[in-house]
Amino acid sequence: MAAPLPAGKLGSASRKIAVIAAGGTGGHLFPAQALAEVLGGRGWRIVLATDERVGGLTQAFPAERVVTLASATPRRGDPLSLPRAAITVLRGVLQGRAALTEIDPAVVIGFGGYPSLPALIAAISQGRRTLIHEQNAVSGRANRVLAPHVTAVACAFPTLRKASARTQARAIVVGNPVRPEIRALADATYQAPTDRIRLLITGGSQGARLLSEMIPAALAALPEGLRHRLQVEQQTRPECLDTARRIYADAVIQAELAPFFRDMAGRLARAHLVIGRAGASTVSELAVAGRPSILIPLGAALDDDQGQNARMLAEGGGAEIALEAGLTQPAMTTALCTLLGNPARLARMAAAARKLARPDAAERLADLVEKTAR
Repeated sequence: MAAPLPAGKLGSASRKIAVIAAGGTGGHLFPAQALAEVLGGRGWRIVLATDERVGGLTQAFPAERVVTLASATPRRGDPLSLPRAAITVLRGVLQGRAALTEIDPAVVIGFGGYPSLPALIAAISQGRRTLIHEQNAVSGRANRVLAPHVTAVACAFPTLRKASARTQARAIVVGNPVRPEIRALADATYQAPTDRIRLLITGGSQGARLLSEMIPAALAALPEGLRHRLQVEQQTRPECLDTARRIYADAVIQAELAPFFRDMAGRLARAHLVIGRAGASTVSELAVAGRPSILIPLGAALDDDQGQNARMLAEGGGAEIALEAGLTQPAMTTALCTLLGNPARLARMAAAARKLARPDAAERLADLVEKTAR
């Protein structure tokens, strides 16, 4: 472990200090963490610039220092939230300028979302080297604002919708960095189910009510012979835990439920099928792990980023998509019955998912960071 960053002026660019700006949800933070671990292994010293919402998600982040900057996200349907958010972000920019003057990093890297704005705007205003990474197949609003002004742009998918033509032309496809424990699954062989069927249900780092409520009911409606072979691991919203446990118990389905799973790599390694949202990190981790999935993109997403992410995996044969609009429990039961009763199809989907993986994304992004810093 490197020595803590000293107080006061932290040094010049030659000291290889990188500020990584990420926050809001695990979807932004986990790729940032994967990059930080690779850069740390190359001798870089890492500072995380984030917002207050990340909470305990920063505990495993390999940063020598965490700088919390004021940030806010405008709410849809609330016109007054835009000027309020702008004032909050401006406060964060002023905080960021002071922090960057003290730290004096060689490069500032942003991972999208409004929590990345204060640090990146502060860095741009000071003429510092900057890089943004877009995790989704659709460029997010914050990254669309930043892209014309940063030194370099990286992206996860070959398609970068809603970005300007100039941004698309200069964007470098590196993939989506995944945590080392997920990357270790890239060489793990997928074994189609023969007896027990292990089913992993996730819902994003903030949980998903739809999955928490619908999936237990859909599984309980499966034919008895299939139902009794299931071993379910489900990430469930706290307020839905008791109801889900009761449904699984009545259906004689083995189930482990929790609001959040920290050992996701082990659970992915065991899973025969994954059901979840289609956040960029989820889609990339499924590809690296080579696991078949049913993806339910978040219907309320303004730019349909999850829908586009899911299509990238589904069009390659690695996933099935269930659109949230009009999705019913009987339809989900039918889809599950079809897939779980066809081990050969699950194996083909697993192989197709793995063909789309970029397990070395963190190293590719780290290479671009070092090039940008020079």
